[in-house]
Amino acid sequence: MGKSARERDLPDNEAKAVARMLRVSPQKLNLVAQLIRGKKVATALADLQFSQKRIARDVRKCLESAIANAENNHDLDVDELIVAEAHVGKALVMKRFHPRGRGRMGKILKPFANLTIVVRQVEAKAA
Repeated sequence: MGKSARERDLPDNEAKAVARMLRVSPQKLNLVAQLIRGKKVATALADLQFSQKRIARDVRKCLESAIANAENNHDLDVDELIVAEAHVGKALVMKRFHPRGRGRMGKILKPFANLTIVVRQVEAKAA
């Protein structure tokens, strides 16, 4: 007596992972997401390992989670995975203020972002 299983919204050769509420602006996160789109997962992990961006650590964790989902939940071969999609969305924005002169205030916006990574298994080309 439980819920019936929900149908998969991805094809059988794909797996995904979502990182929510990352404390970075979507614009900055998209710069790191562009770095890994369309690459093989081994190359993408290496790029994120040596990236100077602070948020690259969280993107790497999300990518590793997508790889683990592909391997453990969907029986996909890790060596044949590529990063099919890496898209960024807006989450909430905390609004703060900073007191300024003459009774005014300066607005400070602290944005959050969501990251979705989809990995896809592609067959290795015979060379």
